[in-house]
Order: sequence, then structure tokens, then C-alpha cells
Amino acid sequence: MKKKTLSDMQPGEKGRVLSVSGDNTVQRRIRDMGIVRGTEIEVVRRAPLGDPVEFRLKGYNLSLRKEEAACVSVEV
Repeated sequence: MKKKTLSDMQPGEKGRVLSVSGDNTVQRRIRDMGIVRGTEIEVVRRAPLGDPVEFRLKGYNLSLRKEEAACVSVEV
């Protein structure tokens, strides 16, 4: 398995969350959206300029800014 951040993943790629970094506010916001260690997540699509990025997890879709996605490490 390979380690990446969510911002490095391409549409259709899937991974499992390893950790969330960043300041406490960013970490809490990301955790509150359901992105926690062990969560399976898939990149759905990117906006035309690459920001934001849409993800699918736990049966729903959500979008993160590229800088937020860079705080989430995943195993692919």
C-alpha cells in the first residue's frame, strides 16, 4: 500500500484514512465531516481548476478545499 494525501489522489481512486493533520480547528472540522482514521474514501471529481475536490464516504458526498484535503493522509 502507498501513502498519499487526499489532495494527491485522482478521480476514481480509493483509500483508507490514516491520519488528519493541521491546526486544531482544521482537524476538528474534518473529523466533524466524518473523515476519521479507518474511513474508506473515494475521489469523485475535481472542479475545473482543481479546487474544490468532491469525495464519497460513508454513503454521502462532500467537497473539501485542496488545502483541507492536503491535511488528510490515506493509504491507497
